[in-house]
Amino acid sequence: MSKTNLPQYDYDTIIVGGGPAGFTAGIYAARSGLKTLLVEGAATVSQITITDMIENYPGIPDGINGFELMQLFKKQALNFGLEIIANDVSSIKKSNNNPVIWEIAVANKSFRTLSIIAATGAQWNKLGVPGEENFAGKGVSYCATCDGPFYRNKDVAVVGGGDTAIQEALFLTHFARKVTVIHRRDRLRATAILQKRAFAEKKIEFVWKANLTEVLGREFVTSIKVADVQSKVIKEIEVEGVFIFVGLTPNTSIFREVLNLNKGGYIITDENMCTSAAGIFAAGDCRAKQFRQVVTAVGDGANAMYSAELYIDELKGETY
Repeated sequence: MSKTNLPQYDYDTIIVGGGPAGFTAGIYAARSGLKTLLVEGAATVSQITITDMIENYPGIPDGINGFELMQLFKKQALNFGLEIIANDVSSIKKSNNNPVIWEIAVANKSFRTLSIIAATGAQWNKLGVPGEENFAGKGVSYCATCDGPFYRNKDVAVVGGGDTAIQEALFLTHFARKVTVIHRRDRLRATAILQKRAFAEKKIEFVWKANLTEVLGREFVTSIKVADVQSKVIKEIEVEGVFIFVGLTPNTSIFREVLNLNKGGYIITDENMCTSAAGIFAAGDCRAKQFRQVVTAVGDGANAMYSAELYIDELKGETY
């Protein structure tokens, strides 16, 4: 299909999501001269913006605040001419008039695009207990890989009993003095090999049949309260960090009727970020993958945009 035969459209690509994956895709798209719109979510924010310190991003040896890093991403994208709007996408569907056009509804407007980058991210499930939100980034964490090194020789707690919780508890033993695992049942849900390793680890202690009820502290976390599931008796445990692993929910509801998702709700892609629908590519925490970090999201974003560019060139009859 040549460019002259293409139906009318507003953008070569629309990026849905304003996290590291989305802005990286935006940088690559705008720099390539593609007419691009990035839609930042108004109701959700990228997890990175509430991260107090990022120490493992290459090229920034002194670390950086997550919000500050995102502002650098945004500034670079704007310098290349990326168009950005802050609002929520309400629907995504194929055009009734032409199969190569996607229509995206944003607030009271509708945009027509040749391709879409899904970079909507995911949100860690919260317990909703007092103190959890207040101390987020100040002792409350949802990522041991990100924050574990900050707790060297300190006592920490891990909430959860699944694979992720136990994997992260084991990881934390490389830094923490003691790791207290708090689980609401009397046995773990993690796989047998992880359980075996956890029970053999001298730094890990378990508090069974207990729920975290409150996070306490001053400027930073100093202790937590846990309640026995049966007796309701509450006890206080002194810790300087609490890692909560009670699940992760991808922000993919707008793609549920459009793309193939796995049982966890993540978008299924191939190695080139291509999804089950021609013209839609996915990047970052919203896609099914093993490892979720800023640096992997950035790689996904660049990869997705390159794949989208090849797709767009083919539609325009400009394939090299």
